[in-house]
Amino acid sequence: MYDVAMVGEEGLMGEVIGIHHDRSVIQVYEDTSGLRPGEKVLDTGAPLVAELGPGLLGSIYDGVQRPLPVLMAATGDFIKRGLKAPALDRKRAWAFEPSLRAGAKVEGGAALGTVQETETIKHKVLLPPGLAGELKDLRAGSFQVEDVIGHLADGTELRLMHRWPVRVPRPFKEKLMPDMPLLTGQRILDGMFPVAKGGTAAIPGPFGSGKTVMQHQLAKWSDSQVVTYIGCGERGNEMTEVLREFPELIDPTTGRPLMARTVLIANTSNMPVAAREASVYTGITIAEYYRDMGYSVSLMADSTSRWAEAMREISSRLEEMPGEEGYPAYLAAKLADFYERAGRVRTLGGGEGSVTVVGAVSPPGGDFSEPVTQNTLRIVKVFWALDAKLANRRHFPAINWLTSYSLYGGTLDPWFAEHVAPDFTALRGWVMNLLQREDELQEIVQLVGSDTLPDDQQLVLEVARLVREYFLQQNAYHDVDTFCALDKQYKMMQAIRRFHDLGAKAIKEGAGIRDVAALKSKDELTKTKFEEHFDEELAKVYAMMEDEFKRIGGGAR
Repeated sequence: MYDVAMVGEEGLMGEVIGIHHDRSVIQVYEDTSGLRPGEKVLDTGAPLVAELGPGLLGSIYDGVQRPLPVLMAATGDFIKRGLKAPALDRKRAWAFEPSLRAGAKVEGGAALGTVQETETIKHKVLLPPGLAGELKDLRAGSFQVEDVIGHLADGTELRLMHRWPVRVPRPFKEKLMPDMPLLTGQRILDGMFPVAKGGTAAIPGPFGSGKTVMQHQLAKWSDSQVVTYIGCGERGNEMTEVLREFPELIDPTTGRPLMARTVLIANTSNMPVAAREASVYTGITIAEYYRDMGYSVSLMADSTSRWAEAMREISSRLEEMPGEEGYPAYLAAKLADFYERAGRVRTLGGGEGSVTVVGAVSPPGGDFSEPVTQNTLRIVKVFWALDAKLANRRHFPAINWLTSYSLYGGTLDPWFAEHVAPDFTALRGWVMNLLQREDELQEIVQLVGSDTLPDDQQLVLEVARLVREYFLQQNAYHDVDTFCALDKQYKMMQAIRRFHDLGAKAIKEGAGIRDVAALKSKDELTKTKFEEHFDEELAKVYAMMEDEFKRIGGGAR
C-alpha cells in the first residue's frame, strides 16, 4: 500500500491505493489517456517521499514535490505527462560548515553543520532520524546536495539531503505545552481569539469572505521564521494569484522578499486527485523538517475541503462504504492525523521548534454543518469563522466574533499578563461581554427601535459600534493598519473602555446619550489607528475626551 509505481512506456507516476488478492489498484497522478492492457508497471518499492535539504525555501512545487518552474522551462505552460524533475537542484553548490568533528557520537536529528540557505535562514544539515553512530569524517567545503560530505564509522554516507516518507510523522523527543502565542498583528486574532505556537486553527468561510487575504496576512505578519503554503485543490485563477503575489510580498522583519522563507505547494482543482491528497502530507513533512532545525513554522492549507473531496473521489473508486455526504468513513481520522502533526516540540537534536497549522475550510454554500467543517472543529483549538454578511457589509477581516472561539486562553493568559499587561485578559473579556450584550440588545432594537432603550443600554450599542469600527476592522492594504502590535492593541482597548466609563458617568450625571454620541473625540479616536505616531495622537484624543466630557457633565475620574 502507498508504494509509488511507474505506469506505461512514459513512466506515469502513481500510487498503490488498494490491493485485492493478486491485483493492485494504482491511482496515477497524471492523465491516463491511451493506457491499455499489457502496459508495463514498475514498482519502485518505496512510498512517496519528500527530498529534504538546502534549496527548499523559495521553491514552488506541485503536490508530489515536482518543481513547477523547472517543469515549465522544459515544456512550457502546460505540463506534459510523464515528466519528472528532482525536487532539489542537483547542480547548485552550497557552502557547508561542519559543527561536529570526527569521533563525535551522533544520533538521528543531530545537526552535522550549517548551510546559509537564504540571507535570513541558516539551514541545519541533520542526520536522518533512525541513524546513529560515531562520526568517521566530515568535510567543509562547497557541495551539491547529492555529494558525500562525510561518513559514519559503519560506512554510512552522509549528504546535504535525505528523503523522508511524507505520510510518516517525523519523530521528536517530547511535545511541549502550547503556552506561547503566535503573534499575527491582526487585532481580532491576537486580541480576541489567539492561537498558540504549535497550535491548530481553522478558517471556514464561503466564497468571497476573505480566506485568501487572511492567509496572506498570516503568512506575511506572523512571527514564524518559515512559512509553508499549500494550495490544495483551489481554482487555477486563485492559485495563479497566490503564485504571482507571494514573490512580490516583502517580509516586514527583514525587508527581503517573503519567498526567501516560504515554500509554496500548488495543486489546482484540475490536477489529479491522488496528487491533491498527497499534497498536504508533502507540505507538512517540509514544515516538520524545518521544525526539527529549531525553527517556528506556520503551515497554511487552503483548503482542506478540496483535500477531503479528493479522499471522497478515491474512496468511491475503491468502492468503499461511504459515510456522511459520500465522504469516506475515515474522514475524521485522516483530518486528525494531519492536524496532530502540529505542535511545539523538543527536537531530537535538543532544540525547540514548532509547526502551527492553519487550515482553510470551504463549506459549500457557507454551511458550517457539513462534515469537513464539523470534523475539523472537533480537532482544532481555534475557530475563526468567516461571515459572508460581514464581508458584504465591507467589514474586514470578516471574522464573526460571536461564533469564533479560542481554547488556548487558559495556557496563553499568563504569557499575555507577563509580556503585555496584567489586565490584558480582563480587558479582552470586557470587550467580548460588551459585544455579546450588543447582540442581545439588537433583537429588541429590530422590533421597537433603539430610541426606546434607556440611555445606558444605548451607550452599550454606541461603544460596541466603536469596538467594531475602531478595533475589529483592520485594513490589510493600509501601510500602518495592516499590522498592529500587541501593545497598541492593548492601548486601543483601554481607550474604548475609557470612553465607555466616562460616558456612563456622564449619563448618570444627567447627560443625554445623543450628547455622548455626538462627541468629536469619539470620531478622532477612530482615526488614531491609521496614525504612524499612535501614542502622540492618542494622548491628544484623551485630552480632548476629558474636556468634552467635562463640558457635557461627565468629568474625569
